[in-house]
Amino acid sequence: MTDTKPSSPPPKIINCHTHIFTGDYVPPYLARTLAGPAYVLLPITLFIRIARWWYKSKFSPYQWRFQTWYKRIARTLYRIRIGLTRYFILKLIKLAVGLVILLSIFREAYDWELRGLLMERNISTRQLDKFQTLLEKNGIIIITDSILLKAVLLIILLLFFQSGKNLLLFLLRKTSAFFRMLPGKQSTEMIKRYINIVRYARYRRQSDIFTKLTNQYPAGSGMIVLPMDMEFMGAGKPMKPYSAQMADLARIKINHPKQIYPFVFVDPRRTHVDEQVFFDYEIENGKVVLKDCFIKDYIETKKFSGFKIYPALGYFPFDEVLLPLWKYAADNGIPIMTHCIRGVIYYRGKKKKAWDEHPIFKQAMEKEGSSDDGDNEMSESDFEPMLLPQMKMVELQDVFTHPLNYLCLLDPALLIQVIGLSKDEKLKQLFGYDSSAQTITQHLKDLKICFGHFGGDDEWIRYFEKDRDNYGSQLQKHPDRGINFLRNEKNEIKLGKPEQIWKSADWYSIICSLMLQYDHIYADISYILHSDAGILPLLKQTMKHDTLKTRVLYGSDFYVVRNHKSDKNMLATMSGGLTKEEFEQMAGVNPVKYLERK
Repeated sequence: MTDTKPSSPPPKIINCHTHIFTGDYVPPYLARTLAGPAYVLLPITLFIRIARWWYKSKFSPYQWRFQTWYKRIARTLYRIRIGLTRYFILKLIKLAVGLVILLSIFREAYDWELRGLLMERNISTRQLDKFQTLLEKNGIIIITDSILLKAVLLIILLLFFQSGKNLLLFLLRKTSAFFRMLPGKQSTEMIKRYINIVRYARYRRQSDIFTKLTNQYPAGSGMIVLPMDMEFMGAGKPMKPYSAQMADLARIKINHPKQIYPFVFVDPRRTHVDEQVFFDYEIENGKVVLKDCFIKDYIETKKFSGFKIYPALGYFPFDEVLLPLWKYAADNGIPIMTHCIRGVIYYRGKKKKAWDEHPIFKQAMEKEGSSDDGDNEMSESDFEPMLLPQMKMVELQDVFTHPLNYLCLLDPALLIQVIGLSKDEKLKQLFGYDSSAQTITQHLKDLKICFGHFGGDDEWIRYFEKDRDNYGSQLQKHPDRGINFLRNEKNEIKLGKPEQIWKSADWYSIICSLMLQYDHIYADISYILHSDAGILPLLKQTMKHDTLKTRVLYGSDFYVVRNHKSDKNMLATMSGGLTKEEFEQMAGVNPVKYLERK
């Protein structure tokens, strides 16, 4: 294997978590499970086409601003607005007109919705009816059946009368059933993601987005670029195939060899890329040797830097299809980047029967004759596969994203169970699996994994809040190892311990404990970097730990995080909030070590 260590001297800053894929590689029905049957009316591909027309067509309103006639209209509107602000008599006229328009629109809303709602709640409308009659008799409100005139009045209110607009919206939100149906938090995040994707949809080439990224960083900075393969998430097929996205990345790498470190996205459900086999291998002396396949082409020929996975799309990171690839990665020191945060991109299909229970972790069941003293007194028959009760897809992402899943790869005792469930004899041969002795001769303890987003800012906050929790205090009690995942203080295996950790431990503690116990586990601060909810103090504390400070990577999650903050904003926050040594460690030294290959 050729050494693909970053050239010397390395870039001063390496952003370890960025995206530059265009809207062509996003599936159309991201709104599925959020908008009900209406999701078919909200394909993101439609919004992408509209956005491209909006930004590029000379007939679009976006382009009007450059036309002379538009500038003259804008100048006229400005003169009207500034006149209404500067001259007292015009202010009075504006106030009177605004009041008439607001009362007129309020009357329409009152007759349409508010009056009936008040009557349903047994609230008297007598005084409001009298007030309305008084206004009508004195000609203070505008009464019309013209839809056009009503629309004009509403537009005038929204454009020129901010306080009136705010009052109207407040009343509608408080009293209207329709306005109460406006999107909740999850849907709002999805809408923001739609807007963010559409914002960059005008760029048809990833190279254009890459330029927008690199322009926010000092010259010589490097970027780990992570593609996405969302074809199998149950949200429809993207406009362009995965092969086009990767070929485009390969061209960018040729043009910017010292700036970009592209990864290969891996999904266990993908078998081919166009007509080419995605992954194929043979075994030589206990090692994986790649045969002609897509992975070999991009990792060994095109020199891509690592692998990206996104288990929230509907699979476990220890899927048996992935195990030979992970063996290849471990043997060659190839880094893996995994998504580890709750978000709005997740599997959109129905929950499969195989996901009713965890394939490896078990839960203690209270049975007759079992001891109340803990599972030390319980036999293996007292345990059953751990129930995964999540029903909604937004909740099911926790099943696949949970950082404890990676213990099934890193810990040989659990890896044995994973391999034992497989019917693939070639896989068992690769790991030297002995069914009678329940042993393996090969392991994955040397996997180089980075937990993208470090579990999420909500889990960092949860870490602070768990002041009475046993697992939440393990990093303080045992700063050299953190949580003991499988054994008690007497080094006895406790079958039920993973269940307890899964259900109660915060993800920050789990990830830090994995970093302390395994030599090649990393985590980046991408996306959570935008948060102002106490992230920086805990990051500074983490960077004071002798081991953890060598495993934290700088990352921004460009351009996914753009609906919160720009990259140059977050870069300034980090470089200003950390010491020079801390920032150089996180953004320079650690990324180089993470990218090193054998």
